[in-house]
Amino acid sequence: MIIIDILFIISSLYCVSVALYFFTLTLAAFFFHKKTATFPVPPAIAVLIPAHNEELQIEKTLQQVYKSGYPEDRYSVMVIADNCDDRTAEFARAAGATVFERNDTANRGKGQALDWFLRQYTEAYGAFQIVALIDADALMSESYLSEVASSLSHPDVQVVQGYNGVSNPEDNWRTAISTAAFNVFNHLRPAGRNVIGGTAGLKGNGMAFRTPILKKYGWPAHSIVEDLEFSLQLLHDGILIHYNPDALVVSEMAIEKKQLQTQRERWEGGRLEIFKKNALCVFKKFAGSGSIKYLDEFMELITPPLSLFLIIQSALFALTLLHYHAWTPVFIAICAVEIFYVLSGQILRKTPLSVWIYLLAAPFYILSKLPIYLSLALRGKVQSWKRTKRKSELKDIDKTGPDES
Repeated sequence: MIIIDILFIISSLYCVSVALYFFTLTLAAFFFHKKTATFPVPPAIAVLIPAHNEELQIEKTLQQVYKSGYPEDRYSVMVIADNCDDRTAEFARAAGATVFERNDTANRGKGQALDWFLRQYTEAYGAFQIVALIDADALMSESYLSEVASSLSHPDVQVVQGYNGVSNPEDNWRTAISTAAFNVFNHLRPAGRNVIGGTAGLKGNGMAFRTPILKKYGWPAHSIVEDLEFSLQLLHDGILIHYNPDALVVSEMAIEKKQLQTQRERWEGGRLEIFKKNALCVFKKFAGSGSIKYLDEFMELITPPLSLFLIIQSALFALTLLHYHAWTPVFIAICAVEIFYVLSGQILRKTPLSVWIYLLAAPFYILSKLPIYLSLALRGKVQSWKRTKRKSELKDIDKTGPDES
């Protein structure tokens, strides 16, 4: 019984620390102001798009880039056609992009493709002052290039992360709740982290760099969550990532359970591996320096996905009702913080009413992720990157037969 008591207390204190982190970031996010500066001459931007078998989407993505209000003579678009066995390269060239084809099936992955390009083709992007990265299935706002240029013109900013949002929030309850989650994870959290002196972190899409950064590093992160891995390396080297919520990119989120499982296994399994490798090191840096940026990163690493945190917290709350009654008010307070945290993300991003309504389905979303956590627990490390099918591909599959739907 003593062992159970100790485990309960440790677990409860962990939940309290995460809730305090949520509360701190939420309050801080309301005071966020992006760092920008005016530029007399628009800086030259290389728009870099890594693509793997994106023939159905690449033209639309490129058309959106060319609709940008940024001066046409101040940017160029480059597509990395990575291990493609479809017509991605052909369609990208036809749309006006410069295409670099990579064929290396032994080293698959977005990080590997970016590193290959950045190290092999310095002359292609080296004359540009900024390199902006967007995914091949993403759509950027017309002001995206102007916003990243404005951020990177500020003397304190070397790397900027835009708001990475959802293009199909009203498709169904899954995409609506993903939108709500992105409003918290991709807006509230980076905004709050910047305010308290931490790094916003890279989110894998809609990020931009001063070119010397990428000349120096290439893309040294090759894990399944290469954006998080690179964020950590930049932090250790004293480079903070700044957030600009007006540099907007959106991409499609999973509409079916099978898509959701592929995405979440990759993201959450990859985050677990990064936690195992880096949490202790980051804590030691905090203990040695007392710097808030390392404490923030440590808290970020030990904070689980909100769904998993809710599952853990609910189980502990149930135990307080059955036995540990003195802890019941503590867990009621934690619940209040979570509600404040989630709703604040929607308020700050001015979420449409339809998404607010779909939040009622959140319990079903949380339950739908239980098999993912069980799978990760049983199988351990996610071994390889796996591309998620797009909605347009699912429609095509539905026409051919039910087996793959």
